[in-house]
Amino acid sequence: MIPATAAIADAAVRLGVPVGVAPVDLLPLLPGRPFAGPAAPVTHLGSVDVLLETIDDAPPGAVLVIDNGGRDDEACVGDLMLLEAREAGISGVVVWGRHRDSAQLREIGLPLFSRGAYPFGPRRVPPAGRAMRSAFLDGVAVGETDWVVADDDGVLIFPAARREELYPAALHIQEVEGAQSERMRAGRSLRQQLDFARYRRLQADDPSLTLRRYLAETGGAIET
Repeated sequence: MIPATAAIADAAVRLGVPVGVAPVDLLPLLPGRPFAGPAAPVTHLGSVDVLLETIDDAPPGAVLVIDNGGRDDEACVGDLMLLEAREAGISGVVVWGRHRDSAQLREIGLPLFSRGAYPFGPRRVPPAGRAMRSAFLDGVAVGETDWVVADDDGVLIFPAARREELYPAALHIQEVEGAQSERMRAGRSLRQQLDFARYRRLQADDPSLTLRRYLAETGGAIET
């Protein structure tokens, strides 16, 4: 099960694990389609050969992360490239740049984050050379040892080796908050569950007491 990015972010705060966040102007073409996997990063140089090479070498379930410098004057992926990626077992695509063929991409169904659509592809002359197996998402570095998780709240990047810490903690947070939500729907308010009246009494005696510290001491799962 893929934890929500919000839960992973909360778990990262609790565990002190550094997590990178992709630029907020990267948006999903297909909302409601979370994905996760090992990063398959590449720097786009104006030609599809480096993308095909990266897809060719990517492990099953990888997330293709394409650095096109955030350019607004070209789309660096379209229907053929995303269909190729889907058929190769890629789980999702993150583009620091723009895409095209939006209608066809929705039909293909491979989840994609980008800065939006643009009708022209690259018109520059690309240099020859092998793929650069790294990417920067507006300064956020992505390497082949990273893990990527994406949903409607955004895209997170962290070392794949830390997934065994983050996933269980994030799933626990989701479980606790899900139970709190069910109790709220059954008529027990969040203030009652957290004994918020007690917090206010304690805070009146100790103005330095924060809700975050109170929740940590009482086992609450809400990040404030």
